[in-house]
Amino acid sequence: MSKATRDPNVRTYSGKEMTGYLVGLAGQNIIYNIVSAGLMYYFQNIIFVPAMICSIIVTIARVWDAINDPMMGTIVDKTHTKWGKCKPYLLFVPVIVMVVTILCFVNGRVSFNADGSVIMNARNIGIIIWAGLSYILWGMSYTAGDIPLWGVTSLMTEDAKDRAKILALARIVASVGFIGMLVQLAGTALAGVFEGMGVKEPAAQQQYSVIAIAVILTVIASIMFQFAGFSVKEKVHQATESKPSMKENFKTMWHCRPFRQLLVSGVLRSPIQLLTTVAITLVLYFFFDNDAVRALMTEDGLNVQLALRVVVIAVGIFGGMLISSALTPSLASKYEKKNLYNFFSIVGAIPFGLVLVIYIIAGEKIMTEWLWTAVMGLDFLLASAAMGGLNVLQSVMIADCVDYEEYHNGNRPDGVFFSGQSFITKLSAGIATMISGVVFSIVGWSGAAIEKANTELAGGTAHFATMNGGKFALSMFFLVSIPPMIGMILSAIPTWKYALPNSEHKRILGELVEQRHSSESEASEESAAE
Repeated sequence: MSKATRDPNVRTYSGKEMTGYLVGLAGQNIIYNIVSAGLMYYFQNIIFVPAMICSIIVTIARVWDAINDPMMGTIVDKTHTKWGKCKPYLLFVPVIVMVVTILCFVNGRVSFNADGSVIMNARNIGIIIWAGLSYILWGMSYTAGDIPLWGVTSLMTEDAKDRAKILALARIVASVGFIGMLVQLAGTALAGVFEGMGVKEPAAQQQYSVIAIAVILTVIASIMFQFAGFSVKEKVHQATESKPSMKENFKTMWHCRPFRQLLVSGVLRSPIQLLTTVAITLVLYFFFDNDAVRALMTEDGLNVQLALRVVVIAVGIFGGMLISSALTPSLASKYEKKNLYNFFSIVGAIPFGLVLVIYIIAGEKIMTEWLWTAVMGLDFLLASAAMGGLNVLQSVMIADCVDYEEYHNGNRPDGVFFSGQSFITKLSAGIATMISGVVFSIVGWSGAAIEKANTELAGGTAHFATMNGGKFALSMFFLVSIPPMIGMILSAIPTWKYALPNSEHKRILGELVEQRHSSESEASEESAAE
């Protein structure tokens, strides 16, 4: 909103505050992707933790998060300092997250019997236990920063358009977090360095390379994350400070009808996370046979054709999210948010379903014929656009629910309600990992089989697209297609009759702003009288 049209009585963030916040959020999302994509790839494809064990680890962690997220949200809402209730956590949590993220990668490699079963010795059991404990600890520390980072957006401004703007920009900037997937895409790029240092075993070279890249990215991202704590200022202060218990907050989350609808919808949409968690593995193996450097840098120089094809697919997977995230706030100001949300859910299911259809028809032609490369890239673009629009709308509508709850019950649950967003994100990742674990176990893409496949691919004696009769590749295309399609359709059911229309929220926010300023004026007059 321009300064000329802004109501001078409405407090909002400055450009400097917004920039610092967005830099911090970009760093935090790089860390998220280092773990959500890179760590699972590391567990399953580098240290060879069996697929179902990976799924069990993630499921246990997500069950704990179901309790931990609202707990952290309650703690945030009960925090009252001179800085506010979210800023203190943004100042001190990034360093903790950095240390724990690095510890997740400090692990050994699972060894197997001749028949491919895991050797049940103390070393292997320790590797698996450390993988689980470090991941759970990471989830707890990440939550301590994630909930305040998103919750503070509803405290940085009293203007609905400015709030929608920063949330949309946040979702766009969050896409920068995909840099964290370099742990997966470029994870083995430094293997030659470690070979030159005397590390002879190829599997060890790959592992040390992934660890090195993860550490470098984590340190840089954590420095960026710190900017949010230094920059944000909380402008919205509740007239009366209530301190509900965690039990009361659980009731609030469920009894607030519009928030409940969003929460259930987000959980039903969980399989959509497979697009980002499996798609990168798919690109890495299907296009590069698990070695992007070797595939792109041939004896004749850069393989331009392959590089361009991958760019088309990558632009499809990520470009749609960026475009949609940028356009959604403008659309939300013109059209009913509920209608947009359900449109993205139902219509967006179509391109997800088509991913598998296109692969079944085209197969390896996606890598060799530009027509099919373009068709798949366009389809991914439409699918990711639906995902990007839903991400922005979910954040904006949760912020609206905070206003709704303050208006009706006098309690402003920024932390608790945005813990719901954190919960949806992490539970979605857990459900997506469980689905992929089951599918990969069925086709045999797990443990010793991956170790063997990596060796054959590295030796140039096999091609991933045709391995196991093409079942490995088919399973990955299936995972980024059918489960997300089903989840998208189901997610529209709870929000079909969404309880907070745009007109009602506009009325509620206007009255809340008036009440806050009236209360502050009365307090100032009383102070002056004393």
